[in-house]
This record gives sequence, C-alpha cells and structure tokens, in this order.
Amino acid sequence: MKILVINCGSSSIKYKLYEMEDRSVLAAGGIEKVGLEGSFLKTKINGETKIIESHCPTHTEGIKLMFDTLLHPQYGAIHSLDEISAAGHRIVAGGRFTKSQVVTPAMLEEWRQYMELAPLHSPAHLKGYEAVKKMLPDLPQVFVFDTAFHQTMPAKAYMYAVPYKYYEENNIRRWGAHGTSHRFVTARVCEFLGVKPEDVRIITCHIGNGASISAVNRGECVDTSMGLTPLEGLMMGTRSGDIDPSAVLSIMKKEGFDADRMSDLLNKESGVKGISGISSDMREVEAAVKDGNERARLALEMYGYRIKKYIGAYTAAMGGVDIIVFTAGVGEHQWDVRYSAVSNMEFFGIHLDEEKNRKNFGEEEIISAADSKVKVVVVPTDEELLIASDTLELVTE
Repeated sequence: MKILVINCGSSSIKYKLYEMEDRSVLAAGGIEKVGLEGSFLKTKINGETKIIESHCPTHTEGIKLMFDTLLHPQYGAIHSLDEISAAGHRIVAGGRFTKSQVVTPAMLEEWRQYMELAPLHSPAHLKGYEAVKKMLPDLPQVFVFDTAFHQTMPAKAYMYAVPYKYYEENNIRRWGAHGTSHRFVTARVCEFLGVKPEDVRIITCHIGNGASISAVNRGECVDTSMGLTPLEGLMMGTRSGDIDPSAVLSIMKKEGFDADRMSDLLNKESGVKGISGISSDMREVEAAVKDGNERARLALEMYGYRIKKYIGAYTAAMGGVDIIVFTAGVGEHQWDVRYSAVSNMEFFGIHLDEEKNRKNFGEEEIISAADSKVKVVVVPTDEELLIASDTLELVTE
C-alpha cells in the first residue's frame, strides 16, 4: 500500500511517497516559493538532484506539480494516481485533538477553531488538503497533529497564570509543538534500548532551527517547552524563546512597533541569529567562534545553557530521568551542543562518553558512558514515517 505524506507551509510543499509493505521511500521532494516568483520543485532521481521550474501561484498548482512529477515517465515513481491509497498531512496545531484523524466535514469544522493557533501554517495545511481533495476527491486523507502528543499534559503544566476566561474563551494555554517527532523518538529509543515506555522517564530533545524539549513520564508527555505557539521555550535559530513579557512591551514602546512587527522580531530576527549577528545556521556560528567572534560564542553558550536548564527542570518534575534523547539537525549532528547540554550533570546520574559524543551521527547511538545511570542516546527522527504509519492504521481500520 502506498501512502503519500504532505507537509504544506505558507510558501512550500514537502512530500514523500512510501511503500508501506517495507516502509521504503519511493519518491520525495519539495516545492519552494509557492505564490512567489521563481517557484520550483526539487527532487532526487537516482541520487541526483533534479530542479523543475514551474509557476505555482497557489497550493493547488503546487499539488498538481507534485502529482505530475510522481507520474513523470522519466523520473516519476508511479504509473497512476490510483496507486496512492491515502494521504497524510502534517498539521502543526490540532488544539484538543489527542490523536490523528481521518478528515471528515465534521472533523474539519471542529479543527477550524484551532487554526489561529498557527496562523502561518494552518491556512497552508487547509489549502493542501483542499488541493488534494480537488484532484482526488475519493482519496482518504488524514490529519496528523503535532500537538496531539502533548495533550496528556496535566493542567498545572499547560495553563498560563492569566485570567481563566482566556483559556475558556480563547484557547490560551500551552499546546506545544514537534509532537510527532517527540512521539517517534520516544517509541524508537525504547525499541532500540529494549525497554518498555511505561517503565522509564524520558527527556526528548528535538534540537534544530526550531527546538523543543519534552518530559515523557511512563509513556505520557507531562510537559513540553513550547507553549501557545512555537515561540516559547528554548532559544532557537531565529526565535527568542522564553522572554519577560515586559521586555516585549518595552521594545514595542521604544521602537513604536505594532504587534505584527514585534512578532517578526521575536520569531525571525532573534535567537542565535539575533545574538550572534551572523546567522541562524549553527555551522556558520561555530565557524565564527573559531575565528574569535565573542558574540557568536555568547550565542552558543546561551543556546546550550537553556537546553541544560530544561533538562534539569524536567528531571526534577519527573523525580528523575532514565533516558535523554537528542534528535533533529543540531541534536543529531553537533556534538558541542550535546556536550554543553549534559556535561557536569553527574549528580543526576548523567555521564557522557566524550569520545562517542564527538561523532557526527546519522544513526542511532548511545553516547553515555558505560557507568552512566542515565542513557544518553542520539536517535534520528522520522516524522514523515510516523505520519505514514498513522495514516495507514486509520484508513485500514
């Protein structure tokens, strides 16, 4: 059975086509600059990158380009769209949905009330669904929510200390993000280590340009670093993470910023980029550190320190930790970030094997020392595979 996984952003469409019998990827690609000049599709054919330029003023044209590419006689993967059994969509904000859902009119209507929780992503998700529906009206489609994994958090963890009516009337609470990745690596690390999720306390660290940490106690998420939106929590590539709201108000008053301009500053101009003044790309920042750039050094120190604070906090919240997982681009590949996050934490039972940690991983690996009470593990994430698996399960029930 072939499952198509789609991830629509405001100006992009990423996709993977899986053969679920052996979980192999038959095709993968991405369309950039949807709605802008110079839109194009990038895909890999026999290991070589292929660029297909095509005007995509809307997601509808983008989805059509995706299907045309999948059917192409030279670099396609299928002969007929009828070979696709279902489509699964990554949805950033799912509100109170606690698990993935087959899309129905009733489900879609319920989800619409949560669209404002991800104003940049949700309209694109809806456009992607509607574009597929227009071309393949009978194809089952599934929404896989990034927020679903976090809906086991207790109220004491997800509530904000603002008047309660804003929670009741406006859904103002902590929803989290990256839940699909946190769910995948939670399950995978338990398989890898040969333990049951219900027997262990896990801290999952999804560290990329966007970054979040989750506390998973006996198989259930009990806290996560992102909040109402992905802005809260860790310092990220361009996002500020935790900040005193009064600092936000002060900047707005002094600069004369409206809410949209302030949102851009916090989401797109802050974090590692804002502190270093160089880039949001950690590789470029690390190169600047080697050249003696002190602001770049400060950015890296702040970045690692905040990860360490959350690991310490979640260890306390769960009464201990058994496994710490690093995943996503930075978490999987940058040893110095992992080192700064868990070094000098032997009092928690965390003892890193520094030689193993210095490797650049593309695979699962234990990087804690043999005598460490806490297992520290690198696990590459695969959100698309989890979306495909959820989709398969729901459409074959």
